[in-house]
Amino acid sequence: MTDTRSQSTYQVRLGWGEKALTQLASSGIVVVIDVFGSAEKLAADAAALPKKPTVFIGNLRNASATAQAVFDEQIARGGRTAINLVLAGDDGFFAVEDYLAAGAIADGLSARGLDHSAPDVAVATEGFRPLKRALKHLLSASASGLALAEAGRRDEIKDAAALDAETDPIRVIIAEED
Repeated sequence: MTDTRSQSTYQVRLGWGEKALTQLASSGIVVVIDVFGSAEKLAADAAALPKKPTVFIGNLRNASATAQAVFDEQIARGGRTAINLVLAGDDGFFAVEDYLAAGAIADGLSARGLDHSAPDVAVATEGFRPLKRALKHLLSASASGLALAEAGRRDEIKDAAALDAETDPIRVIIAEED
């Protein structure tokens, strides 16, 4: 019996944290989504999966660029490719900012015709669309944003909320060992 949490019948899927790397059905593309933190370990773990997927790191600042890079990767592969969106979270907790970034990236994928999405992705997308004008407020009011503000790092919140401020995607390249 297939694990229903694998979302294997959908092209675009969404999961949270390290567990999503193995719980979601295998895919050719993984987008690790992290707005405030450091996603390097999760991204490296994604790149080390048995099927060696192409891995991107997405956030609000590069949402459209990431969606375009995923679309281009699918075209380069010459066929429909499964895409796993994996939210990094905040020290093991759900992070609303990562969920909004997943919605932004999924919205970009949908605009490019990649819209056979799991319900989890649809909820993130439809949550993002009406809230995109409130990103700065939502990020500053989130648990992660409040922690950053308390640490005197308010500028990072404003910077992270700048939707599509970057035009280059972040592709994870893992060096081959000799």
